[in-house]
Amino acid sequence: MTPTPLQRRQWLELVAASGMAGVFPALAQAQSAWKPTQAINYVIGVAAGGSVDLYARSIKQGLDSFKLVNAQTVIADNKPGAAGLIALQQLQRNRGNAHYLGTFHTGGIAGQVTGILKADVREFVPVAMLVEETTLVAVPVDSPLKSGRDLVNALKRNPESLKIAVAPLKGLNTHLAIAKPLKLAGVDVAKMTVAPFRSSADSMTALLGGHVDVVSATGPTVVPMAQAGRVRILVSAAAERGTGPLAKVPTWREEGVAADYVSYNGVLLPAGVDAEQIRFWEQALKQVAASPEWIAMVEKSGNKPIFKGYVDSHRYMQSEFKLTQELVAELGLNAL
Repeated sequence: MTPTPLQRRQWLELVAASGMAGVFPALAQAQSAWKPTQAINYVIGVAAGGSVDLYARSIKQGLDSFKLVNAQTVIADNKPGAAGLIALQQLQRNRGNAHYLGTFHTGGIAGQVTGILKADVREFVPVAMLVEETTLVAVPVDSPLKSGRDLVNALKRNPESLKIAVAPLKGLNTHLAIAKPLKLAGVDVAKMTVAPFRSSADSMTALLGGHVDVVSATGPTVVPMAQAGRVRILVSAAAERGTGPLAKVPTWREEGVAADYVSYNGVLLPAGVDAEQIRFWEQALKQVAASPEWIAMVEKSGNKPIFKGYVDSHRYMQSEFKLTQELVAELGLNAL
């Protein structure tokens, strides 16, 4: 007897809850038959120019160029606004329709916890995570700040003395990634001058134009400017020192602050999709993640290419929600 969509969803929930990740691929493979029959709408919940947009468009390119969508077209559609709510509403309107993809990012979890995002990201299906991101702190190349410790000392003397750019809003991942170590180091983070910009590309433009003193942003935005000699990267929020362009960038822990903050980037599906649809997208995205083109692009941007499917992504979403609640409470950001 062929299982109904409801039975498939119940089965998926059981797999996620029971730790059956090892057998999940084989079981799903036996049942998987779904393929796209129309154009794929990839709804990107941020403005063009930042890391989330870069990775989403690279995923789209991989799906198209490797012919992974059953001869259909993937349409990239930026829907920025309301901390990602506009994009999520489009997925909500297409419940059960696996021809819609969305962007899955740690920033969405942070936005929900801080009250900026008026939606529950746990209602959606995180089908895969493809990038492990580290957030970097950068300053103009002629800045008197030479290290993370210099930044800490300056802000301990006067928390309002430096204008710090984040994107797209306070209370999201680029803000939490710098606030967490600074608070632990003794900075009064509630008094810091934090300037939100529409995208990290806009943050970097403001830094280069002298409108802000410090930027907190992920690798794709910062690394090219550092390689061009236009900015200096002070410190990384990764748990360990990176490779390639980040091999010489110290972590906060190396600077004497025992804190790190890692975010993840991947793909969401609307609620109501079934096992066959999830399995199709897992397999397609796994092929993108394994391609030399994708790996080279992510590593060049200063981040780490990974692949985690539905079960691991689902577990991450649940655990990160709890950890972010604790962090936001500790930082006193609940009122944002």
